Amino acid sequence: MGCWSAENATNAYLKTLRMGKKAKEPDVAEFISALAAGNNAQLMVVACASSAISNVLALVAAAHQTGGLVICILRDHEELQISRQVLGLDACQIEFVIGEAQNLLLTNYSEADFVLIDCNLENHEGILGAVQASRKRNGAVVVVIMHLPKHRGGQVDQKPSCCL
Repeated sequence: MGCWSAENATNAYLKTLRMGKKAKEPDVAEFISALAAGNNAQLMVVACASSAISNVLALVAAAHQTGGLVICILRDHEELQISRQVLGLDACQIEFVIGEAQNLLLTNYSEADFVLIDCNLENHEGILGAVQASRKRNGAVVVVIMHLPKHRGGQVDQKPSCCL
């Protein structure tokens, strides 16, 4: 990762705002996009559950700014099919990988300079621990995202199990 780029961060943020019209949860996505692009991330890896679509789109917007690559690790082929269907044409800009995120992040993607972990994954704490250990070597930015169910009034149903 290079120096902070306010221009990249701003452009990625604005692009994500425009993309958010297609996604259902763009509230955190803009921040993710600006953080990844502002840090000039080149290898962005997201360990996601099927509900993290807006966050994957945020990394696509960041990759447009930095010339980087977005890798999305999914648990199975069913999640892959759902993700491709929901993402539509944007799916072509993402490299999908099926497998166990913790092992893949330690072996194949240990050089990632931006890692996004979805707390909807059962083993998100193990994934975070593995990434934190390798992060000490390469200085990657690690973001953990939680998705909390909401009541109709917009209030959260439960306390967060992990945080940003």
